[in-house]
Amino acid sequence: MMEPFKNIYNDKFFAEFMQVLSVVIDDFNSDLFMEQVCDKNWQQRELKDRMKHICFILHHHLSSDFPQAVQIILKIVNLLKTAENDLRLEYMFLPDYIETYGLDDYKISMQALEQITKFTSCEFAIRPFIIKDSQKTMQQMLLWSQNNNESVRRLASEGCRPRLPWACSLPEFKKNPMLILPILENLKADKSLFVRKSIANNLNDIAKDNPDIVINIIKKWQGINSDTNWLIKHAARTLLKKGDKEVMKIFGLEPSHKIKIDNFLIVNSKIKIGNYLEFSFNLYNQKSQKTKIRLEYVIYYQKANGTLTKKVYKISEKDYSKNSITKIIRRQSFKVISTRKFHQGLHKIAVIINGREYQKYDFILLTADERDSKKLRHCEADKKMM
Repeated sequence: MMEPFKNIYNDKFFAEFMQVLSVVIDDFNSDLFMEQVCDKNWQQRELKDRMKHICFILHHHLSSDFPQAVQIILKIVNLLKTAENDLRLEYMFLPDYIETYGLDDYKISMQALEQITKFTSCEFAIRPFIIKDSQKTMQQMLLWSQNNNESVRRLASEGCRPRLPWACSLPEFKKNPMLILPILENLKADKSLFVRKSIANNLNDIAKDNPDIVINIIKKWQGINSDTNWLIKHAARTLLKKGDKEVMKIFGLEPSHKIKIDNFLIVNSKIKIGNYLEFSFNLYNQKSQKTKIRLEYVIYYQKANGTLTKKVYKISEKDYSKNSITKIIRRQSFKVISTRKFHQGLHKIAVIINGREYQKYDFILLTADERDSKKLRHCEADKKMM
């Protein structure tokens, strides 16, 4: 079983960090620091809470004067940086320090984040500054988009994503992302894949609230070079999963009556949570030339309130030979995961070809220790009525 990510804060980490603090802080008391960090709540703290807690304890050991504290933090960064320039995510409490204690010291905070982001990711820390003064901060990020360092350029994009996971929301940019667009324009052909992935993710975020803006950008950027073509395709993933007809057409994925499915079979129409749904079908390309086909399937999951919610899964997107029959076999896991709660009862599955959803088929999900035949009969009765 994979170890919880919060355990990056282990003995090895603290040994390294205590050694560095002993160098940069006069008369540093490492025993006191560790006693304060490992309080009675430490074991129960999750990752972000541990980061915030370390930030809080560090504050008590640094100067109360913010500019002086920043100088110490930059010394910490310089001592820990390696020649490989790998980002040290376990040190994200350092930019958290800037966010927490430097919001009213804009100039020094921006200078600090520009340096710290070369060592550990700062996309969470910049967001409170955007919320406080979006015009001023986005102007700074526009300058960062032209920086020689790829981590600084990435911060310019990643930090202003409207829907950045695990971060505070930017409702202003969900409503109107126009301040973001000049940054993305600067970076659309960036030489760094690290940066281009961020641009694609930013556009994908924007597409969830403002699809027309992203569709226009896709049209404008298409064909610039192979890297940008990859970027816009990755940026369009939510629009493609939604089956947006205009986006499908842009990427040459149009429905056709000569592309069909047949012999759809669910191997196990009653499965227990923890097991797999197995299904298969035949894909027919009856066209007289090879055809690019985006093949997906959608699961309609049972919700706690008895309604269904859908999630689309990609099978492939590739050329299929003319007049061909392809057997497709898939397994869908229903093992318990932290990001989805399964509910017993009626579920549905359907195949999607180039954005067009085909016939739905039913299956029933049972609890791992299902013994109640009455509940099962109730599910089957619902199935017949639908």
